[in-house]
Amino acid sequence: MILELTPNITAAEKSALVVALQEQRCDFRELPDTDVQRIGIMNRAIREPDFFNRLPGVARTVPVRTPYKLVSRQMHPQDTLVRVGNVLVGGDRITVIAGPCAIESREQALTIAHLVKKAGAILFRGGAFKPRTSPYSFQGLEEEGLKIRAEVRDTSGRCVVTEMTAPSQAEIMQKYVDVVQLGARNMQNFELLKVVGRMGKPVLLKRGLSGTIEEWLMSAEYILSEGNPHVMLCERGIRTFEPYTRNTLDLTAIPVLRNLTHLPIIIDPSHATGIREKVSPMARAAIAAGADGLMIEVHHEPDKALSDGPQSLYPLQFGQLMRDLYVIAPVVGKQLDFGYLDKARAVALRSRGANDSRQKAAFMGRVGTFSHKACLQYFGGEVEALPVASFRAVFAAVKSDTADFGVIPLENSLSGSIHENYDILNDYDLSIIGEIKLRIMHHLMTNPGVDIGDIRRVLSHPQVFGQCRHFLEQHDWELVSVSDTAAAAQRVADGRNTGDAAIASQVAAEEYGLKLIAENIETNPRNYTRFVIIGKSPLYTGPIDKTSLICSTRNEPGALYETLKIFAENRINLIKLESRPIQGEPWRYMFYMDIEADLDADALKPVRKALEQKTDYLKILGAYGEVPEAPPGEGAESQRV
Repeated sequence: MILELTPNITAAEKSALVVALQEQRCDFRELPDTDVQRIGIMNRAIREPDFFNRLPGVARTVPVRTPYKLVSRQMHPQDTLVRVGNVLVGGDRITVIAGPCAIESREQALTIAHLVKKAGAILFRGGAFKPRTSPYSFQGLEEEGLKIRAEVRDTSGRCVVTEMTAPSQAEIMQKYVDVVQLGARNMQNFELLKVVGRMGKPVLLKRGLSGTIEEWLMSAEYILSEGNPHVMLCERGIRTFEPYTRNTLDLTAIPVLRNLTHLPIIIDPSHATGIREKVSPMARAAIAAGADGLMIEVHHEPDKALSDGPQSLYPLQFGQLMRDLYVIAPVVGKQLDFGYLDKARAVALRSRGANDSRQKAAFMGRVGTFSHKACLQYFGGEVEALPVASFRAVFAAVKSDTADFGVIPLENSLSGSIHENYDILNDYDLSIIGEIKLRIMHHLMTNPGVDIGDIRRVLSHPQVFGQCRHFLEQHDWELVSVSDTAAAAQRVADGRNTGDAAIASQVAAEEYGLKLIAENIETNPRNYTRFVIIGKSPLYTGPIDKTSLICSTRNEPGALYETLKIFAENRINLIKLESRPIQGEPWRYMFYMDIEADLDADALKPVRKALEQKTDYLKILGAYGEVPEAPPGEGAESQRV
């Protein structure tokens, strides 16, 4: 049962309510992540709901009909993000866990750790205790394996995930392990679940070989009930009658779990298929279905592996899979960020240098806009998102050190460049230090209890109406323009008109408590916006492969040709060229360019000098790393802060 408290509840009323619940011997706790104060009652109440409704400060009671409480989305509407070191599992960034099935030797572990790190994995897996069907199979190196894993973490910077098989291992796991994995055979080992719940470390809970989703969630409930909220669910295939794969991967579990629970969802296609050639297709399918991450077995010599060699990818196969996931992720509104850990470390280092104050990133609009979503995808939970009133205010916040970074849209794949921001970039002495491309997905949303037939008005930004024209033409609705999509969602949530709906992002729906009526209603699904990150100095040193610049040429025949020829002669690819009028100088133009090169590099100083000689005005807006088509190499590990 959930008790929703009155908005104006006093401290005395709340204290009296707590006493009343204690007198009824209720197991209760306050619930987070909602604008309404709520208390969840875990055990079966001995009183009827009317008893609690009569208590001072209680607005209403909401029954929780599922046998699991703490893992239920009713109790916790917002998605949980599980922190593992500098990594946040869940949200819009995909987490890839990779490594061998078992630690076989120090050399083997360090070799594979280097290879999966180079390909972009951000967590490392490998068993030290291996429960095997046969007592004669390799059972793992036990404590020696854990010591090797600790060395892997120290040398690679990747936190480690390993399986715990017995309560007696708790002390040694606390010492060496970052994430405790509970395997399929232990999903209903209730004493082990209780011990892990009391340990407090992040937990990766695998689904049992024949476990139902409800049984799986009840196992997670055991862990949360012991005080540990840091649980990730891992689907690894279930036993069926199908003989062509090791198990049957239940991808339908992803949308089912999305509706039932707030916990992150990880997919293990290696154990699900048991066959190397089937791992990558199912991994791609899992991300397309909305999984938060993957756990992939990788081995540099799988034919010699002591455990599960036939399902382990070769490093080259894993690298190709990561490149595939980079392409797939934006389609479902997610991101595979190869610079994730470098970025997180750099932000943490800056924060420590600023007396432990949290770094801030400014964006235009309010919580729930696409600019806000871009900020969340790029930084995750590493920075505080700071909404401001205008694009120019974003720049002003960074210049004045009110914010450390700014996030601004620069161009849309359908409507073109946001010229205002190009002009402001020229006005401020700030640099582009990164970028992210976000698929723009529009959803129709309204208050709970309102159906599509009840809608009379739709609120959104006027540009959104154009992007959803085909869908809107099917309905006779009044279209009401507002400043941004999040403002539309907020007005619908705050309004009393049950005939109002908004077109906005899923983030906005979650923020303002609206339900989705129709999803992905944009006319053209290839609707992407490129956002750039601005700052006073680079965030981290990754592959610098892109430079944005502004220049003006002399007013003479061939001036632009002579400028562009410099790029051709030096085999530098020009990927964008756009002209803008120079303010106050009629019929003169500034040229905005993006090139695939680092003009700040020493090797390209002659190119920069040649550009200066051929132009009247030249400004480098920023040299930064575009998310690569292939994962970065070792150069990405150093920092430039």
